[in-house]
Amino acid sequence: MKTILSAILMVVFAVGIHAQSRLENAKKQASEKDELILLNFSGSDWCIPCIKLHKNIIETAEFKKLEAENVVVYINADFPRNKKNQLSPELKKENASLADEYNKKGLFPYTLLLNSEGKILKSWEGLPSENALAFSREIRSIKENQK
Repeated sequence: MKTILSAILMVVFAVGIHAQSRLENAKKQASEKDELILLNFSGSDWCIPCIKLHKNIIETAEFKKLEAENVVVYINADFPRNKKNQLSPELKKENASLADEYNKKGLFPYTLLLNSEGKILKSWEGLPSENALAFSREIRSIKENQK
């Protein structure tokens, strides 16, 4: 009986820890590697500007370089509506928690550049007007000015 109770408590504790794991892990990584955090709120299956943002910026080779070169840690807080695209309950809870902290107005897309402590350095409401290259350059410039 004690073993079962211990196992249940461990599972509950593990789920509780996971609730903020992406942001906490990103903060830790950003601190260790001198990176920034890019947090994006999107509706991947219903928000047309969100879909364009991912296609024209996030999924480009230029943006991927930011991740590969340890400039940013990327977090996507997605809020899909279609049943087939639903997230796990843990991820839904984590995304809701991120929205409570960083996206109180419920804007989509809404993109934030954070430092390793979670402080907002820059925000983009809606689809950024820049192309992927200009967007990446702006992030690099902000990172350089942090030093």
